[in-house]
Amino acid sequence: MSERKAHMPSDVTGKVGVFDRFATAASRFFSKPGFFVFCLAVVVVWAPSFLILPNVDTWQLIINTTTTIITFLMVALLQNTQTRADKAIQDKLNAIADALADLSDDHAEGEKEAEAAIGVEERESA
Repeated sequence: MSERKAHMPSDVTGKVGVFDRFATAASRFFSKPGFFVFCLAVVVVWAPSFLILPNVDTWQLIINTTTTIITFLMVALLQNTQTRADKAIQDKLNAIADALADLSDDHAEGEKEAEAAIGVEERESA
């Protein structure tokens, strides 16, 4: 059985896909105060529409459908960004553990101690 070497930050290419770039830009946008103000404005505009719409069910359906669609799309985009960030952190931790093991006088023993102390993952979770 071959030993699997941990994925390191130096193994990562600088290429980022179109969807990843879009998800990153969306994440930045969603985390700004302007987006919160936009959401607040939507609620402020929606609330008095109760007086215009003849049916309470229609009134509730409008805000529920709108917020559900926006939330559904945001979760997909933000999960992409979070997953990539988690993977980058794991790669950096693996690199630190590997460097600590290399600093040890006895590499084999030092690597085992570093893996036990820091927890280099044999497999990264997907």
